[in-house]
Amino acid sequence: MRDFIEKMREEGLVVDIEDEVSSIFEAPKIASKTDKLVFFHKLDRKHRAVMNVTASRKALSLALGYSEDQTVQNLSKAEYNGNLKSAGKLQMHHPDLYSLPIMKHFPKDAGKYLTSAIVFSEYKGITNASIHRMLVLDDKRLAARLVEGRHTHNLLKAALADGEKLPVAIIIGAHPAVTFASCTRVPEEKELPFAAELLGGEIDVYECPNGVKVPDAEIVLEGYITAELVDEAPFVDITGTYDPVRLGPVIEITGMHIKNDPIYHGILPGGNEHKLLMGMPYEPKIYRTVSGVTTVRNVSLTTGGCGYLHGVVQIRKNTEGDAKNAIMAAFAAHTSLKHVVIVDEDIDLFNMEDVEYAIATRVRGDKDIMVIEGVRGSSLDPCRIGDGLNVKVGVDATMVMGKEDEFIRATWDD
Repeated sequence: MRDFIEKMREEGLVVDIEDEVSSIFEAPKIASKTDKLVFFHKLDRKHRAVMNVTASRKALSLALGYSEDQTVQNLSKAEYNGNLKSAGKLQMHHPDLYSLPIMKHFPKDAGKYLTSAIVFSEYKGITNASIHRMLVLDDKRLAARLVEGRHTHNLLKAALADGEKLPVAIIIGAHPAVTFASCTRVPEEKELPFAAELLGGEIDVYECPNGVKVPDAEIVLEGYITAELVDEAPFVDITGTYDPVRLGPVIEITGMHIKNDPIYHGILPGGNEHKLLMGMPYEPKIYRTVSGVTTVRNVSLTTGGCGYLHGVVQIRKNTEGDAKNAIMAAFAAHTSLKHVVIVDEDIDLFNMEDVEYAIATRVRGDKDIMVIEGVRGSSLDPCRIGDGLNVKVGVDATMVMGKEDEFIRATWDD
């Protein structure tokens, strides 16, 4: 992560905060005012910390090594085939969560939360890596939000069924390519090979005493997810609203490994870094799926749509039904997607005014809007029914084939 911070600094994308700043509300509020990487040099008087590590598409493209306009296309070709190089064993020390500048972000939060931490888990030879929010309970215990049916939750169920705890290692302050790979739905056990691919083909991994392997990071916490359940939340999620209280499993921390003068990484809940890491990993998946039904040019999950619930897909129509097929393909690729707009190649999908123009001039409500009721959506959507059912809307904002001349905008380059 330190190398990446310097790369961001060279691009003029770092804001240094030399004054003393509190981890309770103050640092998150400062980070909310910019998309640049914010480097706190005196967090809680003595700690170094960063926020907004990848809070813009430009920052994420720098981290992944792709040009900004070709990032989705390149990610859609990923093979998840990087090499893992053993770098030895990590020595653990006495854990103390209170020694870390873990932040409380908003007034109604249940407490201080780890927000950037990647949970590496392993059971019976099967591994996984994913980000989970984790509430600090005391100096050695966390409460995690594990989404039912996702990989970490399934590994925990398997361990508990055998009367065992699930071994985990939690890392904070990794290279953002590792973070991105851990946020991406990849084939089973391919998170670290994907990270290695993004980083040039190889990545060093270290083994913790409990057997779980992790890449380089500023802070490593070793522990076990247990059968104990406690209340977790309220917590602000990508919609900027408070997620409700649910029962979450307790993680017992048994060891801690930190670098000299570590740099803590916090992600602002509901901020642009959170939105990009939640949504952008789905863009190449949507790209690949839509490419199966028509010619796709680009995909964007929009900031205004919380980086997760709204999408714009740019296509070149080959037949008149392609846009509606693209709508169905996009919903199939990303089941939490709520509204999607399909646009032509002349529309800038990153410019919401241009997308609105396409809706205004190329949509007839009686034939170009597709409404699908009673389908699985996102549990984060305040409009959900229960814990996930919702209504999806697809909008065909493309020109009618054969009548393109009637839709061409006038320019001085004609």
